[in-house]
Amino acid sequence: MFIVYILHSKSLDRYYTGHCKNLFNRLARHNKGFVKSTKSGVPWKLVYSERYFSKQDAYKRELLIKSYKGGRAFKELVKNLWVGTEAVKRDRL
Repeated sequence: MFIVYILHSKSLDRYYTGHCKNLFNRLARHNKGFVKSTKSGVPWKLVYSERYFSKQDAYKRELLIKSYKGGRAFKELVKNLWVGTEAVKRDRL
């Protein structure tokens, strides 16, 4: 199982989109400053995730999300994600 995820940094008010196999470990690496591109935004909070069977499908979805980042489609995707303190999860199986 592969996961496409969106993180949010409150300190930078920025989003980061990626994919991985183990979301718990990947989020920990982001928040420990081990990922160069997210180091300055620690702490990161998971705001969205989708699961895929194949790495290729997850990567395609990550690229699609990144292609409309900042645009209307991205804003629609993240607009209503803040449901309490839980991240919204969608299965794409």
